[in-house]
Amino acid sequence: MNIILCGFMGSGKTTVGTELAKIMGRKFIDTDEMIERQQGVAIKAIFTVHGEDYFRDLEHKCCCDIADIKNCVVSTGGGALTFQRNVDTLKKSGKVVFLDADFDVICQRIGNSKTRPLFQDRDKAFELYNQRKKKYLSAADYVVDGNMSARKTAMEIANMFR
Repeated sequence: MNIILCGFMGSGKTTVGTELAKIMGRKFIDTDEMIERQQGVAIKAIFTVHGEDYFRDLEHKCCCDIADIKNCVVSTGGGALTFQRNVDTLKKSGKVVFLDADFDVICQRIGNSKTRPLFQDRDKAFELYNQRKKKYLSAADYVVDGNMSARKTAMEIANMFR
């Protein structure tokens, strides 16, 4: 059974996922990294050249591929589990854990990062955070406090699956 992490950008999915995979002796998969590796370009470039719909189709194919893999820790992109088709696909292979981090904690983690285009306008980012949070909660089998350190969060998740 896979452990699938979801949450808003900056909630710690990749950091917690890497730590969790080490603790549990599992392979770690990051859907965004998988797409970038398969496409040979950054996600930002995929959005710019092909648009969001094209990216979301690549993301769905990635979710289908992951559903055939067993006993991994999976970090999903911030928008992946806001689409029911991805939730349905990934739940066939595992349980979804929502890393529920407060928006102000996320802002501290991201800082003034230029690699996060959605964070250039904090008001719009907050609006998106609130829209997506409802979808993460409905997708989640478990909800974990994402405000803790990555190690502590990973330990809590590992204990849930032991």
